[in-house]
Amino acid sequence: MNGRAGPRLVALLLLMMSAGVSADRVRVAVASNFRPTLDALVQAFESGSEHRVEVVSGSTGKLYAQIVQGAPFDLLLAADAERPRRLEAEGRIQPGSRFTYAIGRLVLWSPDPQRVDGKGQVLKQGDFRYLAIANPKLAPYGRAARQLLQAMGLWPGLQGRLLRGENIAQAYHFVASGNAELGLVAWSQLRGSAEGSWWLPPGDLHEPIEQQLVLLNDRAGARAFHAFLAGAEAGRIIESHGYERP
Repeated sequence: MNGRAGPRLVALLLLMMSAGVSADRVRVAVASNFRPTLDALVQAFESGSEHRVEVVSGSTGKLYAQIVQGAPFDLLLAADAERPRRLEAEGRIQPGSRFTYAIGRLVLWSPDPQRVDGKGQVLKQGDFRYLAIANPKLAPYGRAARQLLQAMGLWPGLQGRLLRGENIAQAYHFVASGNAELGLVAWSQLRGSAEGSWWLPPGDLHEPIEQQLVLLNDRAGARAFHAFLAGAEAGRIIESHGYERP
């Protein structure tokens, strides 16, 4: 190594080391319904950032419990507003970081193109063995499904026919696999890919599925991803996956 090459090599090594130090691995907990959309968001974010994102998905209720128990997540993208508000009240988030990133839609779906009518009367007619929903105690989409069935006066009579998934992804799988003829799932799960028949219930038959996120740790990578999710590019991706933006 000559006298000129040595300092250059040292400078290059120092630059590489500093880049490695500045890059964070951001740990994100996300509600199951939003996982495919988050994957697209992560791809867009990582294409322009040195930071990298690790994703864990599950029901909002279980993710909240894991955070309370000390799980090392940097952000939570919930399927409701309730758990983010709780985390804020409990002092577990970075102040001012809570906001609504998406508004979800509930849909009644069957892979059978002839089964679901345009007004959801199939639920009242009872021509099915099982209806899949997410667990109302754990998943906001399950809570919305319960509210819908209660508003239609069907909740008590359907108890023996309900297949409760731990989260909305499992409820969707019950229908896609044929274990249930019908399912109350997320509209975003059907957009652009699913076949069959469906009914979009009026929004006034259940509470709005307002999905909020919070920043849990004040780290550079987590702050960068939080800012990205609030931006215009993320908004376009979210809307293209079947969600509304506030």
